Parts: sequence; structure tokens; C-alpha cells
Amino acid sequence: MFTDTQIKQESFLEDVNNILNTGEVPNIFPTEDKVEIAEDLRNPAKDEGKGSDWTPTQFFAYFLERCKKYLHIVLCFSPIGGALAGRIRDFPSIVNCTTIDWFSEWPPDALQAVA
Repeated sequence: MFTDTQIKQESFLEDVNNILNTGEVPNIFPTEDKVEIAEDLRNPAKDEGKGSDWTPTQFFAYFLERCKKYLHIVLCFSPIGGALAGRIRDFPSIVNCTTIDWFSEWPPDALQAVA
């Protein structure tokens, strides 16, 4: 769960945008960690009948696939003020790659500001 009050720098949303769009944050893992991840996934991949002759790159792709399958993100943003509208413009995956649930009625001025 990630709320708008936890955003200390707008650059945080770039990572959230990437996770929503592609399922990963580019360059978050150094090469040695990717190799370790590949080794750790060798047995689970075998259990699924995969990976008998994979390269570390293919194992890392398998890791990302598993992350995307099981990752769930809850974003909680307030519609009051201009921050949400600006964030949606700057980080379109917040709208394009999510399902939006409104839990209470928006005030008319908030609807106009976001629109």
C-alpha cells in the first residue's frame, strides 16, 4: 500500500510508474544479484518443467514474470488539490495500468480540478 502522504519526492512515483507499466524498476539489481537470483530460481523452474538449459538472463526474465504475477499494489491518493492531476499527467500508468475505486463521493471542486 502506497499513499500520497508517503511521497517525499516526486521521483518516487517514477518507480511506481515503472512497476505498474513493466513490472520492474530498471537497473534495480546489480549483475551479481541477478546471477544469485538465477541460481535461486533453478529448482523452482525445474519443478515447473522449465529452465533446463536457460541462461542467467532467461532465469531473471522468469523471476520478473513471477514478480508480475504475484505483485499487487494499492495506491491511495486524495483527489483534493491539484497534486493528483499533475501526477496523472506526469505518470500516466497511475491511470492506464490500474483499476480505480472511489470509496466516497468527491467534492465538486475536486472533480473540476482533476478534470
